[in-house]
Amino acid sequence: MGCEAKRCGVQFNPPSIVLVYIHTDTKKIRKRIIPIRNFSKYSDCSMAAERLKNHPRHRGYLDQVPLSQLEKLHIILRDHMQGLSLENSLASFQLDPDEDLNKLDDKELARKKGQMDTLFERNRKRKDDPDFVYDLEVEFDKSKQEKCSWDEESDEGF
Repeated sequence: MGCEAKRCGVQFNPPSIVLVYIHTDTKKIRKRIIPIRNFSKYSDCSMAAERLKNHPRHRGYLDQVPLSQLEKLHIILRDHMQGLSLENSLASFQLDPDEDLNKLDDKELARKKGQMDTLFERNRKRKDDPDFVYDLEVEFDKSKQEKCSWDEESDEGF
């Protein structure tokens, strides 16, 4: 039995993961609703996602779904159980450049760092890319830069 995952989402009532996939033998589009059992607003989302992905009944369907996506869907379900709206839950996945990451707990910080790594890899230019420039120089707008006392010192000592 083979399947190619196309979309993955959540259903709030009852708490479930919804998977849309193409059956590789028949080439038909199917939808599978996977109930999330023994999950509460206090559950560890990463462990629950890993447990679901490795479950013998769902393993064949969730092979192609990244563990990070399953964890994100579990976080959305947990936020809903805690009373957060879908918009607020999805906003927590957005990277805010003004957010103080020093105030986050270890799990939240690891999640944010993972998002930053994913964004970096997506925007990264490699030597093989057609629009790669070896020595790219960019001029930044000086009016938006902050003034620092060490910027005003002279270079005479160097």
